[in-house]
Amino acid sequence: MKTHSIALIPGDGIGRDVTAAAWTVLETVAKHSGFALTGTELPWSCRFFKETGRMMPEDGIETLRRFDAILLGAVGWPTEVPDSVSLHGLLLPIRKAFVQYANIRPHRLLPGVRG
Repeated sequence: MKTHSIALIPGDGIGRDVTAAAWTVLETVAKHSGFALTGTELPWSCRFFKETGRMMPEDGIETLRRFDAILLGAVGWPTEVPDSVSLHGLLLPIRKAFVQYANIRPHRLLPGVRG
């Protein structure tokens, strides 16, 4: 059975809850689909920044390259850490290193709403 290693970066606030729920779903899918998952939680967040002065360690990108995938939750704590810090210290480096340049979200009009 193939085992996929996942880097879990829950992030801040609601990101922690959403990532936990997503992980539960992924484990269920794996169980019923014939593959396995291992998850390693990385504490990289604005709280991590307040404790260390960095959004992720210097070797963060190299750490992430050892995984098959990244499950990234919402990152940000704007009352404590400027958004530019989380953007330039975590999100953009990850996007650049893994060529994640498009953030495409599905959209549709709801019934009764005119475009």
